[in-house]
Amino acid sequence: MGVKDMSNNRILIVEDEEHIRKFVKINLEGSGFKVWEAGSGEEGLEIVRNEEIDVVLLDIMLPGIDGFQVCKILREEFSKIGIIMLTAKSQDIDKIMGLEYGTDDYMVKPFNPQELVLRVKSLVRRMEKPKSNQSDIIIDGPFKMDKYARRFFKDNEDVELTPTEFSIMRLFVENPGKAFSRDEILNLIWGEDFIGDSKIVDVNIRRLRSKIENNPSDPKYIETVWGIGYRWKRALGENNEN
Repeated sequence: MGVKDMSNNRILIVEDEEHIRKFVKINLEGSGFKVWEAGSGEEGLEIVRNEEIDVVLLDIMLPGIDGFQVCKILREEFSKIGIIMLTAKSQDIDKIMGLEYGTDDYMVKPFNPQELVLRVKSLVRRMEKPKSNQSDIIIDGPFKMDKYARRFFKDNEDVELTPTEFSIMRLFVENPGKAFSRDEILNLIWGEDFIGDSKIVDVNIRRLRSKIENNPSDPKYIETVWGIGYRWKRALGENNEN
């Protein structure tokens, strides 16, 4: 088995400290990624709008508009782009994990560059389209998932999911009724080498419920299994023509 070619994956580093930017760039390029750099949020947005970027490494403390605002704009304009936020302050983590930002992952400075590369690779894996085959489409009541196009629909309306949210939904709809613990979800979605707060699972579940449940505070589809974690309750009995 050869090493997976990362040369088609395009990474943007948005970081105002040039020495950190260059250090991260060297490590990513050493793993085969194509890398763009930006020293401000405005410059980063300009690059994303003009290049086909897959993953953005986004510092929070930036001159001009900060990383949180950049993240919000990216999610509004490019819902399927991968975002990893970088912070030097542990108090930022609660905000990073807030519902409105939709980041896929985060890292606290100072970080091990090899771990950052692993996180980027893990996120890139989540974003990959499977090879096309007959079972690309899963229909469950009002929901439809197109695994190849990485799109999710409710009542024939496109639901905008982040790469991580889509991966969690795919895990659920491919395993209806199976209860997954937080650790299992972390290992399967973020990878076994993830080092961080397991609350990131709960945050993504809350975001998913806000997008697909009729009443997110009383979820019908993504159920909490007390003492274990979460499971997907099949919706097949709810008839939608499609």
